[in-house]
Amino acid sequence: MLVDSVDTDKFTPKMVQVAVQTDLATSDPAGLCPIADQMQKVESTAYPLVQAMCSALDGDQQTAGSQLDSARRRGSVGGIDLDLAQKVVGAAGESGRAATIEWDPVDSLTAWRYGLSTATAMNPPDRLINAASLQLRAWYARAPMIPYSARLKAARIATGLGVFSSQALVDFYSQIYDATDPNDLGASDAWQVRLAFAGRDNDTRLAAMRHLWGDGKDPLQIEASRALLAAAAARIDPDPKLAADAPELIASMLAGGLDRDAARWNSAVQRMDDKAADRCWAMLALASPNSIDLGRLGGFIDRDDSPNKKRSQLLVAGLAALGRIDLATASRLNSRYGLHLERTSNWTAMIDAAADRDQPATVLVLAGTGFQTASWSDVPSAHLFHAVAALRKTGQDYTARMIAAEALART
Repeated sequence: MLVDSVDTDKFTPKMVQVAVQTDLATSDPAGLCPIADQMQKVESTAYPLVQAMCSALDGDQQTAGSQLDSARRRGSVGGIDLDLAQKVVGAAGESGRAATIEWDPVDSLTAWRYGLSTATAMNPPDRLINAASLQLRAWYARAPMIPYSARLKAARIATGLGVFSSQALVDFYSQIYDATDPNDLGASDAWQVRLAFAGRDNDTRLAAMRHLWGDGKDPLQIEASRALLAAAAARIDPDPKLAADAPELIASMLAGGLDRDAARWNSAVQRMDDKAADRCWAMLALASPNSIDLGRLGGFIDRDDSPNKKRSQLLVAGLAALGRIDLATASRLNSRYGLHLERTSNWTAMIDAAADRDQPATVLVLAGTGFQTASWSDVPSAHLFHAVAALRKTGQDYTARMIAAEALART
């Protein structure tokens, strides 16, 4: 969307590079045609093949064939990269140029190989997909020519990354449900999703949710299951007897942004014992639209057994940034427990300055750059404090609360 909003005659060389990557990421080789001539300076190796594909897409198969033959004679591009371009040319019309794609010698999935194969409804081998970056897996989740069932694992990764929303993943499972033979539905996760939403009673729905939450240790898969079940979790009435399930129910609702539904659990959490209630209370203390009783904050920190009290670091940082505890209290807790909230850097100065200038979009971008780690446990608590405070200061209170709560849910 961002690339399409810029006229191609205004593209800088860097913009051309980004546009090429974007078209390949979205399995759209036709998108390369408006910038084909500009590619000569920045993507000169691929340029002859792009010329051939665009000629074929314009209906000029004879010219496309000549351009492919010329590229093959020059030898600057060969192997699977040339074969994939030939496959696109063949798919664009009756060229008589069928291409056999041999993946066995290929040891990596480049953007070119990914984009052209998925554009022609071809699945790259699992070994290459599984070895690819998480970003490419999220591209694959959106590849329109690939069957939903083949993309399910990638769709869950995309949801864990935040590329897919809760509703998008539910829709994904719905498509798989509709395409599954009725005789095979009972053994499928798509059937469990249906039970989680429409089971005849609480026990049935909760049993399906427990199956889908599973006991996996992959953080992206855990978060994907939570997001998938957000609306289903909101259908469960708060009950202190459900203390064992409450943390996942609340985390699921928050993964889907259902803060008001999650807040309904506040009174039930107050009637749970400390061990069951601590995680629930911490998420609600950050996510609830209205402030809740913070009387158990000290007890939470004392009972926190996470490495270096990481959960407590993030909780206090979030509460202080949201204005739910004053800075004096935050400073006292910081000193007593060594929470490292006082640390500053060039990044904290930048995001604070953007907030002072009332630049909400800049704050969002900087918040994203401040969270670039593989795990929330590696995000400095000071980063969470400055990001959430800046979001709140620029009128993005809901986003600030959801990010703070997600930090606790994922740690």
